[in-house]
Amino acid sequence: MKAIVYERTGDPSVLKLVDRPVPEPGAGEVLVRMAVSGVNPTDWKARRSFPLPAGWQIPGQDGAGVVEAVGAGVDPDRIGERVWIWEAAWQRPWGTAAEYTLVPVRQAVRLGDASFQLGASLGIPFLTAHRCLTAGEFMPDTLRAGALADHTVLVQGGAGAVGNAAIQLARWADATVITTVSSAEKAQLAASAGASYVINYREQDVVEEIRKIAPDGVHTIVEVSPARNAPTDVQVLRNGGAVCAYADDGAAELTVPIRPLMVANARWQFVLVYTEPKAAKAHGVRDVAAAAEQGGIRVGTDAGLPLHNYPLADTAAAHEAVESSVVGKVLISTSDA
Repeated sequence: MKAIVYERTGDPSVLKLVDRPVPEPGAGEVLVRMAVSGVNPTDWKARRSFPLPAGWQIPGQDGAGVVEAVGAGVDPDRIGERVWIWEAAWQRPWGTAAEYTLVPVRQAVRLGDASFQLGASLGIPFLTAHRCLTAGEFMPDTLRAGALADHTVLVQGGAGAVGNAAIQLARWADATVITTVSSAEKAQLAASAGASYVINYREQDVVEEIRKIAPDGVHTIVEVSPARNAPTDVQVLRNGGAVCAYADDGAAELTVPIRPLMVANARWQFVLVYTEPKAAKAHGVRDVAAAAEQGGIRVGTDAGLPLHNYPLADTAAAHEAVESSVVGKVLISTSDA
């Protein structure tokens, strides 16, 4: 099989297209013939600095394809099933940027009739968004249609991949969604994702605009830049609300006022999808799969998430695009090496 492999950390030049034997699934594993691999910021961050316990790594946490073979203890009826994959390369060398990959069976989730492009876009962004939407005191443990009715959610940075996922999942669950963006172009993307209200933070007073929409404040905030946005978040969070921070935007420290947050019984929740509690992860996988199956989440420009497609041989360029913060979702076609 063709696979992208790196044997040392570094810039995108360490990524090499190589021939490797197709692996055999072990007990509890499935072999997936990949169709599309999704690229996320953690892929290039891992490539630059994470250790290589196996001495080599195929990158790619997310992807979609077809189950080709199963290991001992796995129902053989799963062979031929279309699946989406999450965390393929987390503490394992077998990522999704290859013609085949191995994953534990629970990490290959039924995709049904949804496109492989959607399947490869689900893992990290949508599971992260799900955790942000379910971690607050006001928020349910699981999402479904109607689960967030009468809830108001603020998504800071609605044109990013996680921001887009949060808008789509929150709207699928019937929340009122307010989002912030930095340009008219990004405002259009956020609106296409389904945001109820879009605020351009470079042209409008964010606190004033949010207070017009939600006088009592918002129930939860999906936060991409907690250090920069903390002053705003403190002013627009309702009593008992939560700020769920999933990124640091380059800032190493966060400063918040103690007394106003104490009075509001506010919660600051930090989110990393890889290490979130197992029960929360299980809820997320189930709910994201249901949303995809029901047509509640989409990809593409008309869903506020432009797609950028690369062949397997150009994985380095795909990594560079994500590292350069391209707007939209970067995907790799694993069948065109």
